[in-house]
Amino acid sequence: MSTSDLDRTLMDQALTLARQALWITTPNPRVGCVIARPDGTVLGMGHTQPAGQAHAEIMALRDAQSRGQDVRGATAYVTLEPCSHQGRTGPCCDALAQAALARVVVAMEDPNPRVSGQGLQRLRAAGLQVEVGLGEATARELNAGFIQRMTTGLPYVRMKIAASLDGQTALLNGESQWITSEPARRDGHAWRAQACAVLTGIGTVLEDNPQLDVRLVDTTRQPALVVVDSRLETPPQAALFRPQRPVWIYHASGVAAAQDALSAAGAHLTAQPNPQGKVDLQALMEDLGRREINEVHVEAGHKLNASLLQAGLVNEVLVYLAPLLIGQGRGMTALGPLESLSQALALTWQDITPIGPDLRLRARLR
Repeated sequence: MSTSDLDRTLMDQALTLARQALWITTPNPRVGCVIARPDGTVLGMGHTQPAGQAHAEIMALRDAQSRGQDVRGATAYVTLEPCSHQGRTGPCCDALAQAALARVVVAMEDPNPRVSGQGLQRLRAAGLQVEVGLGEATARELNAGFIQRMTTGLPYVRMKIAASLDGQTALLNGESQWITSEPARRDGHAWRAQACAVLTGIGTVLEDNPQLDVRLVDTTRQPALVVVDSRLETPPQAALFRPQRPVWIYHASGVAAAQDALSAAGAHLTAQPNPQGKVDLQALMEDLGRREINEVHVEAGHKLNASLLQAGLVNEVLVYLAPLLIGQGRGMTALGPLESLSQALALTWQDITPIGPDLRLRARLR
């Protein structure tokens, strides 16, 4: 195996470790680290822990120490540039330099302005050989939300839709349970668990009374719930208040009594009106960015779906298609009518995966 093949294999291991951190690191990025000798012998490995705890590099150094391994002269394979600032934890670049490693292979530079190349500079200044770019595409995919928030101030928004093959999300009478299969619903919960927040609208709350928490897969945390509710119509006894997690309701207006009742139920209320008397969705997303929300998972009705798409706030669409033909029903979005196909929103396929009897389609907005 050549050195480049060995590097690729060890970076792939680091990326696998980063995937294990998908559900726990928010608001921090998902990072994996492998420390190995030049011959490929792995000395230590680890991934980022929940916020305030050790980063991937520290976990890998601790793992090597627990195995009684000497890391001097070794190479660290890290999926994101080692941090250079004192945050909840100390600078990882300094820890690697102090451990007397010889080389660091980094998948991508950190988009965080507090780091952004400074960690690489400090490693080089300490005499370590530094290489950047191996595995970058995968590392970016793992941290799409973190990158988006750091570069734009907005979270990465993924819109989940379950529909029949002819694009209907419910019958005309509103019945929708269950169009897709149990395996598809379980997969959808895994995407919920990955997100920092789940977003829905008041229409879904009043019609379905959902909990919108993670139940069908194991998780160590529940994402926050965001409700778009212009007139504060959310019932204080709604099922969404049952899970232990933050509930943020964005509104445009509402009587004091409703505000008091929802606050007593545990909701955090934010007035974010636009000139039309609705919730300003752009301002909402900017506020979520300030709250360090990296990824938003949308499960809403066709009207809010359309509003988010028309506002240019959706990055990705996650659609589960069931092998059913419903005919007349409720569509995925209330877009249109368009006057020309050139006005259609264009997407790029990411993947198409069978999930049980259904198909999962992922596409990004161009």
